[in-house]
Formats: sequence, structure tokens, C-alpha cells
Amino acid sequence: MEAPMCLQEASELSSLKPQLEELGVPLYAVQTFYGPQQRKMGGLGFIRLGVWQNFMRAWKAGYQGNMNGEGFILGGVFVIGAGKQGILLEHREKEFGNIVDAAAVLDAAKKIQKEQ
Repeated sequence: MEAPMCLQEASELSSLKPQLEELGVPLYAVQTFYGPQQRKMGGLGFIRLGVWQNFMRAWKAGYQGNMNGEGFILGGVFVIGAGKQGILLEHREKEFGNIVDAAAVLDAAKKIQKEQ
């Protein structure tokens, strides 16, 4: 399911692409899950006030979604450094629409050291 909140976060991250390219940092979107266990929020997640606030925020910003696909998997954003730097920023959704701070993504990208 492409919920408005997912589209809003993807759009905000995509808007960083010129700045990331300037830093020599690629931007990747991974649609398929490759980890040991998917993190899901069940149908009861829809009764949370924060989810509805996030939905309204995205809707008012003009983002609309569709009802295709899996709608219960929580997403995440990672900024991974070069070599042994490891993960410089980790954001895992706690509820639907809990989006990453784009400024934090950019700050973490600036900390990536170039490989020698």
C-alpha cells in the first residue's frame, strides 16, 4: 500500500538528492525487505492518534496513496558510512508515518568519510 505518509517521506528524501550528490553520497530506495524479521504494525495501529495525525499531515501536504500492496510493514531510513564507519543514522518507524528528519539525514551524510 502506498500510504500518503510513505510518499511524503520518499519525496522529502528525494529532495535531498542534489545535496547528497554534491557530497558524493548515493541515495537508494530499497523496496524489498532483506532482514531477519519484518517489523509490522497490525490493524490496531490505525487507532493510534499519532498515525491519524501523520496521515492528516501528509494528506494536507497533497500526498495521496493507493490501496495496493502490503500496508502493515514499518519502514526505516539508514545512512551507512564508508568502510568500517558503520551506521551513522538509523530511523525505524515506530508507527505509520513516523518519518525521518531530513536535516538529520543530511547531517549524517556529511559525516561519511571518503574511502582511501
